[in-house]
Amino acid sequence: MKIILSIFGIILVLFIISQLFFLNSQRNIETYAFTIIDSYETIEIRQYEASLFTSVQMPSNNYRKTSSKGFSVLAGYIFGGNDKEEKIAMTSPVAMSLKDSTTMLFLVPKKYTKDNLPVPNDSSIEFKDIPEKRVAAISFGGWASDSKIASFKSKLITALNTKGIEYTDNFYFLGYNAPMEVFNRKNEIIVELK
Repeated sequence: MKIILSIFGIILVLFIISQLFFLNSQRNIETYAFTIIDSYETIEIRQYEASLFTSVQMPSNNYRKTSSKGFSVLAGYIFGGNDKEEKIAMTSPVAMSLKDSTTMLFLVPKKYTKDNLPVPNDSSIEFKDIPEKRVAAISFGGWASDSKIASFKSKLITALNTKGIEYTDNFYFLGYNAPMEVFNRKNEIIVELK
């Protein structure tokens, strides 16, 4: 019994240490810069800066089916799957368009431009300049799923309609945490405003 308790204790300590590591490393990650323009009960209106992204398009709009595949392709690129075998820092959040097909996007760190970015080994990866934009955002915690994404997209639409705020059909899911991070998970649905 002592051995089992000791093993359990060691596993628990390692788990806590790993979560603290993820929490601390999250603070040092470059993020998609924005300014809060206005706040309502459940939503924020934000102005995002123009930014450069790496992206990959997938034929499905199912979060469960596409999130791992898209992440793997883009992570392969930033972990050295490029002509220079250069590692590129991870950024946050990971964005996914919510249309008939899904585009997953990673923010490119500010030290890069299209001219000095390594060329991807995977030809499905593209670079996208996204101009500054005004969006509405709603946040939720825990693990993302297709049903949670649909629910919070619906809540965002309801809040915008209630406030009389006009929006486009350009909705995105934003995920802020590493896949192994368990606590303090942050997710958002954003939509570009007219």
